[in-house]
Amino acid sequence: MPRSVVSVGTFDGVHAGHAALVARARATADQAGETDVVVLAFDPHPATRLRPESAPPRLGSFERRAELLREAGADRVERLEPTAKLLSHTPEAFIESIVGRLAPIAFVEGPDFRFGKGRAGDNSVLASLGQRHGFAVEVVPPVAAALNDQSVVTASSTITRWLVQQGRVRDAWAVLTRPHELTGRVVQGDRRGRDLGFPTANLDTPCLPPADGVYAAVAFLDDGRSFAAAVSVGTKPMFNGTARAVEAHLLDAPAGVGPCLTGLPEYGWNLRLALVGWVREQLRFDSIEALMAQMHRDCDRVRVIVARVTSPHHAAAGAHA
Repeated sequence: MPRSVVSVGTFDGVHAGHAALVARARATADQAGETDVVVLAFDPHPATRLRPESAPPRLGSFERRAELLREAGADRVERLEPTAKLLSHTPEAFIESIVGRLAPIAFVEGPDFRFGKGRAGDNSVLASLGQRHGFAVEVVPPVAAALNDQSVVTASSTITRWLVQQGRVRDAWAVLTRPHELTGRVVQGDRRGRDLGFPTANLDTPCLPPADGVYAAVAFLDDGRSFAAAVSVGTKPMFNGTARAVEAHLLDAPAGVGPCLTGLPEYGWNLRLALVGWVREQLRFDSIEALMAQMHRDCDRVRVIVARVTSPHHAAAGAHA
């Protein structure tokens, strides 16, 4: 049976702390030779079954999470569905099920790792099980992230969600080490943007949207194309909306039918939005003309922000402007 180095968790967002876990696992596996790094990621969050009323919103899709974990150094990413049966396992039974399948030489976890029914297992329990089953336990310390207000936080999915919900997408970038992304499919909206000369792609996404406002983003398509995008999040107060929506106007893109691009159907295509900056709050304007004038200014600012954050100098310097 092939050997492995295993890390277990939720890994929502794949922030800097998660990347450090995978990097340590990769180094351990490479030193051992002929050993895979296997990440076991719960999806959805176990709280969706244990405490559904307080389950945290999802930062990203599982598919994107798995892609990012592989980029960080994992050979395989396996989804752990938090079924009632799985969550009822004692810590011993949970680890033994992994040992039987993956023959781990080591587990790599953070200092707050908990597992098994009632979160009864911790790293000391894991170490005891390691002595019984022949694997080591490596505990990776937390990773700090410096925010734009000079405060320093511990990288976590919780702080990332809070920053996104406050609209602080540049600070979320600092914790994630890359922009927060919204992924999903383009669906039909109210089709008002095209009448104003700003056709938008209405995104149906499982990912946590930021606070209401207008944001600068880079839009990525499945065919490899990318465009600067002005992204509006909120209820469209100018039109007395009530439901929150995520709408992206792709700048300087070859126009197709309605909100879409040349070579794509009107709806049903995949879109990934990397949020790289805040532009303004959502506002109610005195007239449609005033709104359109502001939208032109928004697009000009988005171009400046995207050009700055995609420059080689900024890429070398990191998320802070």
